[in-house]
Amino acid sequence: MILVTRLAATAATLTAVAVTVTACGTTNIDSAGAGPSATAPASQSCADDTTKTATGPVSLTDGVGRKVELAKPAQRVAVLEWQQTEDLLTLCLNPVAVADPKGYGTYVKAEKLPAGVVDVGQRGEPDLDALYATNPDLIIVEAFKADDEVLTKLQQRGVPVLATLGADVSGQVQNMKKVFSMIATAVGRTERAESVLRQFDQHLTEGRQKLTAANVKATDFLFFDGWIEGGNVVIRPYGKGALFTELGEQLGLKPAWTDEIDKAYGNGGVDPSYGLAQTDIEGLTAVGGATLFYSNDDTADSYVGELRKSPIWTALPAVKEGRAYAFPAGVWGAGGPLSNEQAIDAYVNILTKQ
Repeated sequence: MILVTRLAATAATLTAVAVTVTACGTTNIDSAGAGPSATAPASQSCADDTTKTATGPVSLTDGVGRKVELAKPAQRVAVLEWQQTEDLLTLCLNPVAVADPKGYGTYVKAEKLPAGVVDVGQRGEPDLDALYATNPDLIIVEAFKADDEVLTKLQQRGVPVLATLGADVSGQVQNMKKVFSMIATAVGRTERAESVLRQFDQHLTEGRQKLTAANVKATDFLFFDGWIEGGNVVIRPYGKGALFTELGEQLGLKPAWTDEIDKAYGNGGVDPSYGLAQTDIEGLTAVGGATLFYSNDDTADSYVGELRKSPIWTALPAVKEGRAYAFPAGVWGAGGPLSNEQAIDAYVNILTKQ
């Protein structure tokens, strides 16, 4: 996921929202909110996949309205964003090249990147020579407009480019599905995509049923991540329209970071594409007694250590009452179906104390 600022605050700012759980598996979270365990569910295993790949021509309209024509489904695919890398792997096709594979390996645990995939530089600033040296028959990028700078450069080299829309506040879950299905069409794996998305819908329904059965009382919630900038902790609340906020709502929870709060405590307003705000630790006082969920990226420069030292943090009702939960590291907060199933598992397992 590339923000308007191109992740200026480093990859940790979009912190992989943490949960090392797999699509149909379970997450074991200890009393401190850490210590996950995960195994790949057989129902999603590419080793057992028998889906046939289409062979005919492909014609589709991409996320920014461009027509993409392929003589046959793509097989040698290069991917310049993490969600789409995860999606391709879930469709049981290994990319020939990806942007920032090291960062992917740190922040995205839903799908493991196989060895041998070529590193083509940073997301948003790919090494074009390295990229084209892999001889891709399709390049997948993330863009919000047809004249995106990277997209414009790529279109000049003759290799087909598929631009996907990485976020849409009018419906983040629906957009996630749309991106996944679009990539599946491009690689001839629509049957596989339909199966994965059916499982996702079932997983979400079952999660909601579990929370309803548990009769969870504290339904007001806020998910946030953060980073350290200039020695200070920056907090990024997931506001109305953010992907993990929408997931919480679909599970029956109520977002606590409102437009009114953002006007009083935010810094420049909620991002119009991702639904993400920005504040400081004191800004968290605005959500009152809401239950808090926060990313814990488990890296040396994580903001979490400084957050927990703050007297403002320790005085928050959710912290004092034991309702502030660190997600274990591993789930990408802008991922595909499997990352989102991990997030569903995290919410459900934490709130039902499984």
